[in-house]
Amino acid sequence: MTKLDETLTFKSGLTLKNRIVMPPMTTKMSFYDGVVTNDEINYYSLHSGEVGAVITGAANVQDDGKGWDGELSVADDKFLPGLEKLAAAIKKNGTRAILQIFHAGRMTDSGVLHGVQPVSASAVAAERPNTETPRAMESAEVNELIENFKKATKRAIEAGFDGIELHGANTYIIQQFFSPHSNRRDDEWGGSLEKRYHFIDKLVDGVTGVVKESGVKNFVVGYRLSPEEYENPGIRMSDTMYLVDKLTDKPLDYLHISMGDYKRVSVSDDYKDKPILAYIKDQVAGRMPIIGIGDVRTKADAEEVLENTDLVGVGRSLLLDPHWTEKVMTGHEDLINKSLSRVDQDVLMISNGTWSFLEGKMPDRLVD
Repeated sequence: MTKLDETLTFKSGLTLKNRIVMPPMTTKMSFYDGVVTNDEINYYSLHSGEVGAVITGAANVQDDGKGWDGELSVADDKFLPGLEKLAAAIKKNGTRAILQIFHAGRMTDSGVLHGVQPVSASAVAAERPNTETPRAMESAEVNELIENFKKATKRAIEAGFDGIELHGANTYIIQQFFSPHSNRRDDEWGGSLEKRYHFIDKLVDGVTGVVKESGVKNFVVGYRLSPEEYENPGIRMSDTMYLVDKLTDKPLDYLHISMGDYKRVSVSDDYKDKPILAYIKDQVAGRMPIIGIGDVRTKADAEEVLENTDLVGVGRSLLLDPHWTEKVMTGHEDLINKSLSRVDQDVLMISNGTWSFLEGKMPDRLVD
């Protein structure tokens, strides 16, 4: 059985010192224009040093991709000085720094975008309260978006990050192109399953091509995906099995499976015999490392995740106790902090945005 303290070396050559990853979590700590703040740098520094890698919260690759106020940006060279400081703050004591890059697509609004209408694969609103109908992107705009992901990757390299993660999960624009709910196109970017994959195909090739052409060593490219959607039509496990098979043949370093519960079972009748992570493990068949996440609270939880994956993401528990990793590794799990008060909030550098996230996800751990 894989142990939490084992190292892992990716295809790129980058080695993680252990199997624990801090996954991307929204902080809303950046300035209004996407520039990194000192608070943000201090927050990541506090939660780094013990885990194998830290994946940052999402950074937008172009202005109309901004999903919320306080969001990181990697859309212009002007952000490089702050991103350099952020990467350096994470990379202490051998922890690897990975920048997640994304575009919100239809999961934003004209208020956040200062009057600009959101864009997506098609002019179809999300099935969420108070959502706006986006404008369907022209084919030339789709190609420009791919170029902006490539430019963002170059900036991540220049800033000193150890890798980037393509945020193809949580209903943002990469997922929107793959989803039959948000992609109703009838051109090269949509229609059949193969055409809905076309954007991802070109995006991954473009980004990994940038890394290869740059000559940078030991720089990873990961891809995060959500295995199912509840909309009808929507992504089902059969679609995800197709996507996983395609991605594992790409020069990617890992797949990151985004779920709220690592034990989750599919809503599809054909995939109910075991957890989703187990089906994905079978499909990957050892071709690429997998990161599994979803309400990991204890060492036993983490070890159970590693039965189907190669790395385990520990999110909310690391927010409550930045030393969760060390305590688990040294047999002092009984000392882990499992609750959070408003007094602790400042000490742990948890922003109001992250506090709201914690309130919704783990109210049993919060006290007044």
